[in-house]
Amino acid sequence: MTGWDRFAETFFNAKVMAKYLPDILYGMVVTIELAVLIILSGLFAGLVLALIRSLGVRPLNWLIIFIVDLFRSLPPLVIIVLIYFGLPAAGASPSGFVSTWISLALVLMAFAEEIFWAGITSVPRGQWEAARSTGLSFVQTLLEVVLPQALRLTIAPLTNRTIAITKGTALGTVVAVTEILGQASSAMSNSYNPSPLMMGATAYLVLFLPVVVAARWIETRFAWKR
Repeated sequence: MTGWDRFAETFFNAKVMAKYLPDILYGMVVTIELAVLIILSGLFAGLVLALIRSLGVRPLNWLIIFIVDLFRSLPPLVIIVLIYFGLPAAGASPSGFVSTWISLALVLMAFAEEIFWAGITSVPRGQWEAARSTGLSFVQTLLEVVLPQALRLTIAPLTNRTIAITKGTALGTVVAVTEILGQASSAMSNSYNPSPLMMGATAYLVLFLPVVVAARWIETRFAWKR
């Protein structure tokens, strides 16, 4: 047996891959569900916080800044562990799936709020004044004039941050979430062969490579023309 044959037998064992393929596919479904929930809830919450911050109510702004800085500072794994193992002491018992979802959504919310806020504040003040001079209220100016411009400015950093955080679904293995890495790790332990881990890596590529390519296209499509 040549060196390549031993390598293939170890990392690309066809029998092992065929046996555990259904588990990896199930893990992909769980990962997709988690990623969609994280993206939708995290981006929405971040946008809401940025809009509330735009109202200029100081106590609310201080609270938002504290929350955002807190979740930007804490590692996502620490948040997952705190929610999964800490909340039962307070009478709540979230599952590993829910704990991972909430934790990563909170992290995405924090970064998204800062990105949305940067986009809103980067819109020239003249845009605000011109819109207000036409009779639009503050809220109408914010939603109809400023926000569309701000969203276009935030596309590039927002897509990159979203991809980075959603890949953190792999952290769910710590609280027994059966996503891709969890299924691959379990299969590797049962088969005493790293082939399932290679399948898991391939599954991540299948899921996230198209997303990365699409994000690059979106950045190019909606970028300001020089």
